Amino acid sequence: MRIIGLDYGDVRMGFAISDPTGTIAMPLCVIDLRHSGKPEDEVKRICTEKSAEKLVVGLPLNMDGSSGPMVEKIDAFVAVLRANLDIPIEKMDERLTTSLVERVLIQSDMSRAKRKGVRDKLAAQVILQGYLDSSNIRVNPESDEQV
Repeated sequence: MRIIGLDYGDVRMGFAISDPTGTIAMPLCVIDLRHSGKPEDEVKRICTEKSAEKLVVGLPLNMDGSSGPMVEKIDAFVAVLRANLDIPIEKMDERLTTSLVERVLIQSDMSRAKRKGVRDKLAAQVILQGYLDSSNIRVNPESDEQV
């Protein structure tokens, strides 16, 4: 089962994809929203190209678990996606994912310009991996059956 992870932002969207067994998340790509079509069309394109069976969208809750303005934007965007996609869409708590990724990239001595290009897809990878780790879905790639 291929699952796409999405880190949605005002400027960029980062994507990750699972392996066919639903065990490992891998970074996929970053879409700059200033130079692309409608965000929902980009998500649909990627989900279609990758034959995704599910989409997991990061939900940026506050540290105390409350919702802020970005959660409202995500909820509205997810509603638009649900009207445009024929696959299940789930939301996953993404607290601290971007700061975790940023810290790792800084420790690896990556330049600020290079960090900007990969940060969002790595955040999507962390979101998706958290989802995969928290679910019991495992698929045998040879038979496509859940195990």
